[in-house]
Amino acid sequence: MTSVHNIPVTTISGSNTTLGEFAGSVMLVVNVASQCGLTPQYEALESLHQTYKDKGFSVLGFPANNFGAQEPGTDAEIAEFCSTKFDVKFPMFSKISVVGDDQHPLYSALTAAAPRAEGDPDAFRDRLKGFGMTPNQDPDVLWNFEKFLVNRQGEVVKRFAPTTTPDDAALTSAIEAELAK
Repeated sequence: MTSVHNIPVTTISGSNTTLGEFAGSVMLVVNVASQCGLTPQYEALESLHQTYKDKGFSVLGFPANNFGAQEPGTDAEIAEFCSTKFDVKFPMFSKISVVGDDQHPLYSALTAAAPRAEGDPDAFRDRLKGFGMTPNQDPDVLWNFEKFLVNRQGEVVKRFAPTTTPDDAALTSAIEAELAK
């Protein structure tokens, strides 16, 4: 497996960094959006972050406007929304593209390492088709709030469908198993 630690990213406040800043920690990388039906997951993501942060865990939010134009804001607007609406304290990064020709290298690495999400991505695909949409196929990210669990070495160990909530037992068990290593 390849580590994601060396991939350049930009914080939501504009600082250039890498995920190496989180080396030695377990990470949950999530593509987020502020105008999505799944946006309330921000609250549960923050709760998850608070529950496990002292054990070497961090949720990392990557805003993306790839699905239904549900993240149209600037980085400053997104930061303000996350702070005032959901009191988000977990690290947020600059808006990126998670699919397509302009896919960020982080998401190229994540999807290559875990080409299919756990949970029920096919049911969500059917739901999108019901709305007249053409959903992405594996290995592409399906929608907002898809979750990648990354171990302390920077290797992707699991991928969860957008509808897998942050408090789902499958997700929390996987986090706890990685933290125990």
